[in-house]
Amino acid sequence: MCRLLGYVSTRPTSVTDVLGPDGFDTFTALTAVHCDGWGMAWHADDGGTQATSSADSAADDPRYRDLAEQPLGSAGLVHLRWATGGLPVSPENTHPFVDGEYAFAHNGHVAPIDQLERLLTRESCAKLSGDTDSERYFRLVLQCIEEQGDEVTGVTRALEILMAEFPNASLNALLLGSRRMFAVHVNSRASSPVKALREMFESDEAMPAEHSTAYFAMNYRVTDDAVHVISTGLEQEGWDRVPADTAVAVDLETREITPLPLVSVGMRGS
Repeated sequence: MCRLLGYVSTRPTSVTDVLGPDGFDTFTALTAVHCDGWGMAWHADDGGTQATSSADSAADDPRYRDLAEQPLGSAGLVHLRWATGGLPVSPENTHPFVDGEYAFAHNGHVAPIDQLERLLTRESCAKLSGDTDSERYFRLVLQCIEEQGDEVTGVTRALEILMAEFPNASLNALLLGSRRMFAVHVNSRASSPVKALREMFESDEAMPAEHSTAYFAMNYRVTDDAVHVISTGLEQEGWDRVPADTAVAVDLETREITPLPLVSVGMRGS
């Protein structure tokens, strides 16, 4: 279970510029729950995708704030990890997962993991380095992109498979490539971790915003020069709710938002 932030802009921008200083501090404070590692990926000026991650809490790692204050690229994502029970906190299990031009971060749990792994080819399994369902989700997406020969069709096919095989899973995710960012908000039958949260906090009111009522919800914002998407936990004006069970591709050059055909139209440009 995790927190996600993604952005596509007309120019290189920093995470603190996306959220503002107060918003960034509020987002970082979500490490009160999501303290099992952090990661960032960004679309660099040379056209490639770069990424870094750590199994340390973002609140305790000075590299996190240092990178967040730099305009690393015109598109990027941030992930704060809350490890699913039983999965180790380790570098190999820390998001984003990266392969070539692609970086992937997930908020949810797809179980059982062995059933998910059976969907992978031998070649995809050979590329696994960690224990998580999230990495196997990523490998299925890349496998489908290769099989379909097209990003949009491949991501759509992967989501169709996962929604059929794991209807109770949260598939919330961000996938950053060299031409598009995909934002997935599929979780309408997933059970939120409210029981675990109530063991951590003395009351629902003490939890971060919407964690007791809309843990898997996501919000988005479209401005004249950017598209932003974020998990709940940040109380800030100007955001709209992402419709249930939707997924979109955001063009990194034009910022055009294209709904994936497996779901109804979600985010629209302003």
